[in-house]
Amino acid sequence: MGPKVSIVVPIYNVEAYLSRCLDSILSQTLQDIEVIAVNDGSTDASGEILDQYASKDTRIIVIHKKNGGVSAARNDGIQLVKGEYIGFVDPDDWIDHDMYEALYHSAVEEKADIVMCTYMREFGTHSKEKKFNLPDKVCFRNQEIRSNILRRLVGPVKEEMANPEYLDAWGTVWSKLYRTELVKGNNLKFIDLSVVGTNEDSLFNIHTCYYATVFVLLNKPYYHYWRVNTTSVTSGYKPELHDKWFKLYSFMESFIKEKELPPEFYEALNNRICLNMLGLGLNTISNSESSFLKISRLSTILNDNRMKRSFKQFETVYCSFVWRTFYFCAKFRQAVGLYIMLVTINRLRKMIR
Repeated sequence: MGPKVSIVVPIYNVEAYLSRCLDSILSQTLQDIEVIAVNDGSTDASGEILDQYASKDTRIIVIHKKNGGVSAARNDGIQLVKGEYIGFVDPDDWIDHDMYEALYHSAVEEKADIVMCTYMREFGTHSKEKKFNLPDKVCFRNQEIRSNILRRLVGPVKEEMANPEYLDAWGTVWSKLYRTELVKGNNLKFIDLSVVGTNEDSLFNIHTCYYATVFVLLNKPYYHYWRVNTTSVTSGYKPELHDKWFKLYSFMESFIKEKELPPEFYEALNNRICLNMLGLGLNTISNSESSFLKISRLSTILNDNRMKRSFKQFETVYCSFVWRTFYFCAKFRQAVGLYIMLVTINRLRKMIR
């Protein structure tokens, strides 16, 4: 008989944070766990640290492999799990000592396929809770999952548009516990980031939620998401981000068509494409080029046929004044105005994070 929970940890050059992560996992009040630690070709001391921990705790299983990216590392870990449920923890993050006991208890109690908690964003000098305006515990069943969770993973609609910063708050895998049979039985895997750029988590969750029959949210921040060491779309210019994100949209659109999901899903996808103009814009202005060239690049993105088609259907009525102004510039392809707002947003983001 396998453990109650298998925890997959993909690891690449995180020697400074790895012990903090592993200690938080091994000190869980739920002791019946296994840790699948996948060393994804680290060139620092991460591999040695893992071997040291494994020599002292038999619950740790270490895999040393050539570097293939976080998605491949997670997929390799999934293949080895023996637990009833699967969890994921990123190696620079940490978790509360009772996280997996709480998630596992709810999974058994509700016969759930997926249990999710909320999280804290850790900035080194301070913390910020990602707050969900929901009761302490919410249980979604069958069709409720598709209308409340799956559709939300594709994109927001109506009142959800008021908070674009919550676009992918539901999409993280490290905040969840999955029934192993749900994942392995449907051969669900992570797609490589070299293909989609970001949001491999959301794509994975779109598929898991499609097959899930019970989804539980525990509205408590058990997980601690370390932002100091995180590379985001706004931390450095990525010239291929536009093409990769449009590949991501294609995957989502194909899924909607294949599963014959209702029109609301297409509206949600269009809204995601429009809201993601913020990320594409911040990526563009992070380039070291002149302001003129940055504005020219923004204009090219805004005049993309898929972008124009999405913005044609985009409604800003639920957005705050600031976001309404920002997306008005995007919708009507005002590249100069958009550039000015992006520069301002980027400065404020650095000041108040």
